[in-house]
Amino acid sequence: MGKYIQNGLFFAFLALSGALFSSQQPAEPATENYQFIGRHFLASYHGCDEQALRDIHKLPDVMKLGVAASGATLLDSSVYIFPPDAMTMVLLLSESHASIHTYPEHGACFVDFFTCGTSCSAEQFDEILRAYLKPQKVDQQLFMRE
Repeated sequence: MGKYIQNGLFFAFLALSGALFSSQQPAEPATENYQFIGRHFLASYHGCDEQALRDIHKLPDVMKLGVAASGATLLDSSVYIFPPDAMTMVLLLSESHASIHTYPEHGACFVDFFTCGTSCSAEQFDEILRAYLKPQKVDQQLFMRE
Protein backbone atom coordinates (compact mmCIF):
# COMPACT_ATOMS: atom_id res chain seq x y z
CA MET A 1 0.00 0.00 0.00
CA GLY A 2 2.88 2.41 0.78
CA LYS A 3 4.18 1.89 -2.77
CA TYR A 4 0.84 2.97 -4.28
CA ILE A 5 0.69 6.10 -2.11
CA GLN A 6 4.24 7.02 -3.10
CA ASN A 7 3.48 6.56 -6.80
CA GLY A 8 0.26 8.52 -6.44
CA LEU A 9 2.04 11.39 -4.70
CA PHE A 10 4.77 11.33 -7.31
CA PHE A 11 2.29 11.53 -10.20
CA ALA A 12 0.27 14.22 -8.40
CA PHE A 13 3.50 16.22 -7.96
CA LEU A 14 4.33 15.81 -11.67
CA ALA A 15 0.86 16.91 -12.74
CA LEU A 16 0.83 19.89 -10.39
CA SER A 17 4.34 21.05 -11.29
CA GLY A 18 3.60 20.66 -15.00
CA ALA A 19 0.52 22.83 -14.62
CA LEU A 20 2.43 25.42 -12.61
CA PHE A 21 5.36 25.63 -15.00
CA SER A 22 3.30 25.66 -18.17
CA SER A 23 0.90 28.38 -17.02
CA GLN A 24 3.39 30.71 -15.33
CA GLN A 25 6.11 31.10 -17.92
CA PRO A 26 7.27 34.73 -18.12
CA ALA A 27 6.08 36.60 -21.16
CA GLU A 28 8.68 37.38 -23.80
CA PRO A 29 9.77 41.05 -23.78
CA ALA A 30 8.17 43.19 -26.45
CA THR A 31 11.12 43.69 -28.77
CA GLU A 32 9.23 46.08 -31.00
CA ASN A 33 9.66 48.77 -28.30
CA TYR A 34 13.46 48.55 -28.31
CA GLN A 35 15.84 49.70 -31.03
CA PHE A 36 19.22 48.06 -31.42
CA ILE A 37 21.04 51.28 -32.17
CA GLY A 38 23.48 53.40 -30.26
CA ARG A 39 25.50 56.62 -30.35
CA HIS A 40 29.11 56.46 -29.17
CA PHE A 41 30.89 59.77 -28.53
CA LEU A 42 34.66 59.65 -27.98
CA ALA A 43 36.78 62.72 -27.31
CA SER A 44 40.22 63.82 -26.20
CA TYR A 45 40.33 67.25 -24.54
CA HIS A 46 43.74 68.97 -24.66
CA GLY A 47 44.89 72.17 -22.93
CA CYS A 48 42.21 71.96 -20.24
CA ASP A 49 41.87 74.45 -17.40
CA GLU A 50 44.37 73.00 -14.92
CA GLN A 51 42.40 73.81 -11.79
CA ALA A 52 39.18 72.35 -13.20
CA LEU A 53 40.92 69.18 -14.38
CA ARG A 54 42.57 68.65 -10.96
CA ASP A 55 39.39 69.31 -8.93
CA ILE A 56 38.57 65.72 -7.95
CA HIS A 57 35.57 66.90 -5.93
CA LYS A 58 33.81 69.07 -8.52
CA LEU A 59 34.58 67.13 -11.72
CA PRO A 60 32.36 64.16 -10.71
CA ASP A 61 29.49 66.60 -10.18
CA VAL A 62 30.09 68.11 -13.62
CA MET A 63 30.04 64.63 -15.19
CA LYS A 64 26.70 63.93 -13.51
CA LEU A 65 25.39 67.29 -14.69
CA GLY A 66 26.44 66.38 -18.25
CA VAL A 67 24.60 63.07 -18.01
CA ALA A 68 21.46 64.86 -16.80
CA ALA A 69 21.72 67.43 -19.60
CA SER A 70 22.01 64.63 -22.16
CA GLY A 71 18.69 63.14 -21.08
CA ALA A 72 20.29 59.90 -19.85
CA THR A 73 19.41 58.22 -16.57
CA LEU A 74 22.21 57.78 -14.02
CA LEU A 75 22.08 54.44 -12.19
CA ASP A 76 25.43 54.39 -10.38
CA SER A 77 28.96 55.74 -10.53
CA SER A 78 32.46 54.81 -9.46
CA VAL A 79 35.49 57.07 -9.03
CA TYR A 80 39.11 56.13 -8.56
CA ILE A 81 41.69 58.78 -7.64
CA PHE A 82 45.29 58.36 -8.72
CA PRO A 83 47.10 60.49 -6.12
CA PRO A 84 47.39 63.31 -5.98
CA ASP A 85 44.72 64.46 -8.46
CA ALA A 86 44.26 62.23 -11.51
CA MET A 87 40.90 60.52 -11.79
CA THR A 88 39.00 57.80 -13.59
CA MET A 89 35.23 57.93 -13.32
CA VAL A 90 32.68 55.58 -14.83
CA LEU A 91 28.97 56.31 -14.75
CA LEU A 92 26.53 53.48 -15.29
CA LEU A 93 23.53 54.73 -17.23
CA SER A 94 20.22 53.09 -17.91
CA GLU A 95 21.10 53.73 -21.56
CA SER A 96 24.76 52.48 -21.22
CA HIS A 97 27.76 54.41 -19.81
CA ALA A 98 29.93 57.53 -19.59
CA SER A 99 33.54 57.81 -18.47
CA ILE A 100 36.43 60.20 -18.05
CA HIS A 101 40.15 59.54 -17.54
CA THR A 102 42.14 62.63 -16.53
CA TYR A 103 45.84 63.30 -17.05
CA PRO A 104 46.47 66.56 -15.16
CA GLU A 105 50.21 66.36 -15.83
CA HIS A 106 49.35 66.66 -19.54
CA GLY A 107 46.41 69.05 -19.12
CA ALA A 108 44.24 66.49 -20.90
CA CYS A 109 41.55 63.85 -20.53
CA PHE A 110 39.71 61.16 -22.47
CA VAL A 111 35.91 61.20 -22.50
CA ASP A 112 33.56 58.40 -23.53
CA PHE A 113 29.76 58.60 -23.74
CA PHE A 114 27.74 55.71 -25.16
CA THR A 115 23.96 55.53 -25.16
CA CYS A 116 21.56 53.04 -26.67
CA GLY A 117 18.64 54.37 -28.66
CA THR A 118 18.33 57.87 -30.06
CA SER A 119 16.82 59.89 -27.22
CA CYS A 120 20.04 61.04 -25.49
CA SER A 121 22.24 63.91 -26.61
CA ALA A 122 26.01 63.38 -26.63
CA GLU A 123 26.25 66.99 -27.78
CA GLN A 124 24.69 68.25 -24.55
CA PHE A 125 27.00 66.04 -22.48
CA ASP A 126 30.02 67.38 -24.41
CA GLU A 127 28.85 70.98 -24.05
CA ILE A 128 28.68 70.73 -20.24
CA LEU A 129 32.15 69.18 -19.99
CA ARG A 130 33.70 71.70 -22.39
CA ALA A 131 32.19 74.63 -20.50
CA TYR A 132 33.82 73.40 -17.30
CA LEU A 133 37.17 72.08 -18.57
CA LYS A 134 37.69 74.79 -21.24
CA PRO A 135 39.90 72.67 -23.52
CA GLN A 136 42.01 74.51 -26.09
CA LYS A 137 41.77 71.59 -28.54
CA VAL A 138 39.24 68.77 -28.88
CA ASP A 139 39.55 65.65 -31.00
CA GLN A 140 36.16 63.97 -31.18
CA GLN A 141 34.25 61.34 -33.09
CA LEU A 142 30.63 60.24 -32.95
CA PHE A 143 29.96 56.68 -34.07
CA MET A 144 26.53 55.35 -34.91
CA ARG A 145 26.36 51.73 -33.83
CA GLU A 146 23.89 49.16 -35.06
